[in-house]
Amino acid sequence: MKKQPISKTNAMRILDQHGIAYECAEYEYDESDLSGTHAAEVLGVPGDQIFKTLVTRGTDRELYVFVIPVDAELSLKKAAHAAGQKHIEMIHVKELEPLTGYIRGGCSPIGMKKQYPTFIDEMATLCDTIYFSAGKRGLQIIMAPDDLVNLIGAEYKDLTE
Repeated sequence: MKKQPISKTNAMRILDQHGIAYECAEYEYDESDLSGTHAAEVLGVPGDQIFKTLVTRGTDRELYVFVIPVDAELSLKKAAHAAGQKHIEMIHVKELEPLTGYIRGGCSPIGMKKQYPTFIDEMATLCDTIYFSAGKRGLQIIMAPDDLVNLIGAEYKDLTE
């Protein structure tokens, strides 16, 4: 049986438009476990090389995006400091799609409805390539972290507990 080609997501089309090298990894996701650690296990990749995209709201009511390893916990204190805010809180999951265009378990830092200030955990600098959501469940983009930072204007920061 011939394997179906991966249909391009918005994030992949943006990478293509900019001529940025990337690969994709597809996996069977579990509706009852959309965690990045599940993706890491299925793909056989260390949890510090697969990153999750978290969307937060600052004291100024603006949105801030944080990209951290799936096996780590976001430090709200460090996140607030990185964003220059007094406090940062996670947005409610029901707000995710209207604000970003993405659903839980398929949120990519590339191609959101608006380019929000984005911070990537400095652990990414230890990896030649990182994995992160391609914009739909069960599909990861694999690329150099510096290429991601340059594309979306992100900054590396210490963000985890």
